Amino acid sequence: MISNNYERMLKLVDEVFATSSDPNQIRVTPEVMDRLKEMHPSTFAEYSDSNGPVAWIMIIPSTLELMNCFVKGEISENELFELTPSNISYEALYLCSALVLEEYRRQGIAKRLILQAVENIRQQFPIKALFVWPFTKEGELIAENIARKVSLPLYKRLENK
Repeated sequence: MISNNYERMLKLVDEVFATSSDPNQIRVTPEVMDRLKEMHPSTFAEYSDSNGPVAWIMIIPSTLELMNCFVKGEISENELFELTPSNISYEALYLCSALVLEEYRRQGIAKRLILQAVENIRQQFPIKALFVWPFTKEGELIAENIARKVSLPLYKRLENK
């Protein structure tokens, strides 16, 4: 049994997204994290208890043009990340992932983390849209809820993983 929250979160990442077997998805490495923080410090957030992280969210700022290419399935998630320039004025936010350990779900943790991140990023950039690639029904519902709360249109990539 895995008792360390960090190890449980890593296991959850692979269970939900299967990133280790899909080269088109972003694999979160220290280099990826550094680049995300360079784009904006609020692109990654976590909520922890005394045993470590219980929730992680990741948001990728991008352009409307790249958002449209991604939503249409013309580019992969990896390509979206690689093609998004650094040090520009971002117009769209990719709600990339929200993971919460089972016993902490349905408490609004991910929603609060995402709303705070979106608010922080919008203070610096003129965000015009959100987009998502929903892997679960819960992920789709939270993205829809976030879009309503921040009054931004939500675009969905319909291709399944």
